[in-house]
Amino acid sequence: MQIAILGATSQIAKDLIVAFSKQDSHELILFARRPEAMLQWLASNGLSNKYRICDFVAFSTDEHFDAILNFVGVGNPVQTAAMGASIFDITLKYDQLALSYLEQHPSCRYIFLSSGAAYGSSFDAPVDENTKAIVAINHLQPQDWYAVAKLYAECRHRSLAHLPIIDIRVFNYFSHSQDMSARFLITDIVRAIRDKTLLKTSSDYIVRDFIHPSDFYKLVVALLASPASNAAVDCYSKAPIDKPALLAAMQDHFDLCYEVITTNASVNATGNKPHYYSLNTKAADFGYQPNLTSLDGIKQEIQLLLSLDIKFFES
Repeated sequence: MQIAILGATSQIAKDLIVAFSKQDSHELILFARRPEAMLQWLASNGLSNKYRICDFVAFSTDEHFDAILNFVGVGNPVQTAAMGASIFDITLKYDQLALSYLEQHPSCRYIFLSSGAAYGSSFDAPVDENTKAIVAINHLQPQDWYAVAKLYAECRHRSLAHLPIIDIRVFNYFSHSQDMSARFLITDIVRAIRDKTLLKTSSDYIVRDFIHPSDFYKLVVALLASPASNAAVDCYSKAPIDKPALLAAMQDHFDLCYEVITTNASVNATGNKPHYYSLNTKAADFGYQPNLTSLDGIKQEIQLLLSLDIKFFES
């Protein structure tokens, strides 16, 4: 299968490329806004000359692709806040690039990286297959732009029911290779473990479900192997984890020192999400079954980080 990966420099795309590189049944063509950065990354991961790297201007409807995977977007809340409303134009531009190809090649699969944020900004409870997306249309705030851009893209995809498009809604993802300077709870934890410093964290109760890179790869492979369809699926692990259990586990396994305080200085770019995860297991209909719980995946990736003899943590 020949697969075009749009936005190959995104971290989740890089993890997927590494997973694909361990088997030879798929040929990847990597499209990036910074091809030179992609070339350097491939070399640093022992993948030089394994894949063709292209600028987006080289993307052509004349070339044959069995599937297109679109990872163009932002990866942390600071970038999301900085981009503001421009996220609409960027999302539309590269989505339309893929859709134009599908209109001429309707048998080509298209997987779009969406987000749990497409449900809206209120997660007082986990979402499920009956949850409705909520948009405060008369009171839109800057933190809504990212969510609305994803929702708009999904609506556009469902309107093209004759085309094989699947949106993957990512809620929480953790990999040893992601940017540990980003302001998420999990990266704050990792930095405190690395630096042997005291983590000061808010008393807010939250629940998260972190999908591991290996399970994300399993999900993508399952979607590509299943009969063509037009749908959206939510990411999930074998089990989510709440903040108190996560902090306690990190203390037990990695000697994390932490203090719970009443304020929180973390970046809140996409709204408050106390229960930011999904109980919608529609992905199982495509053959997806996760191997790891959130805690198992986090422990595995942090242990890998700590064992690497490189200056990975430099920020």
